[in-house]
Amino acid sequence: MPLVPINGTRLFVEDTGPGSTGETIVFSHGLLWSGEMFAAQVAHFRDRYRCIAYDHRGQGRSDDHPGRIVTMELVYEDAVALLESLGPGQKVHFAGLSMGGFVAMRLAARRPDLLASMILLETSAEPEPRENLRKYKMLNAVARYLSLSLVSNKVMPIMFGRDFLESPERELDRRIWLSKLLGNRQSIYRAVNGVIEREGIEEEITRIKSPSLVIVGEQDTATVPAKAERIQRSIAGASLVRIPRAGHSSSIEHPEAVNAAIERFLSSLR
Repeated sequence: MPLVPINGTRLFVEDTGPGSTGETIVFSHGLLWSGEMFAAQVAHFRDRYRCIAYDHRGQGRSDDHPGRIVTMELVYEDAVALLESLGPGQKVHFAGLSMGGFVAMRLAARRPDLLASMILLETSAEPEPRENLRKYKMLNAVARYLSLSLVSNKVMPIMFGRDFLESPERELDRRIWLSKLLGNRQSIYRAVNGVIEREGIEEEITRIKSPSLVIVGEQDTATVPAKAERIQRSIAGASLVRIPRAGHSSSIEHPEAVNAAIERFLSSLR
């Protein structure tokens, strides 16, 4: 699978090629994961849309990044360079989950010429809440200097909802995603620093004019539904969909419901 030179690094980019509609959906993943978290969405839409799922700098299968931090501004710049590489005049539907949503909102506010629409999942326009910082920094330090396995029992409930974590029917899925979590490089701490130290963009998003869909899992404790509601109120014409029994990773936990919400939204644009 290709590593593509982008903005001074190499990003892993999965590109399905043209679909029947001639339109493109770009998927931007959440912290600690990769474009794999959108596998169900790519499988659902690839016949009709060109689907591009990429891994952020320093995460997944993309190249690592030196230094202490991968800032959100740098990740945003990578996304701009990726979209610009698709060719002049190209506008995409950009779907971002959590960290990917931070990227999406910056794109929609600053580079609306690159977007046909924006789809946000489990994200926030606000900085990391002060009450979370000490806990997240401690978890990050343990993962960096010791092992992610020592904090996985704290991280999984942040990333997934109660039903996913407790349902006997989801045991295999839990094992798969725990394995992916533990498969992160030790240098993942740099991306974590970028997320927990990010600046809020509450004022910026009020300028967004792109058609926007906001999706949130009703069991999301990392970016609670109230934050999705605030985003929806701040963006003119934005719609909000709540996914029952889903946590912070609804694209994995309830992919059919997420696919249906995106399907309705994209159909409404036509």
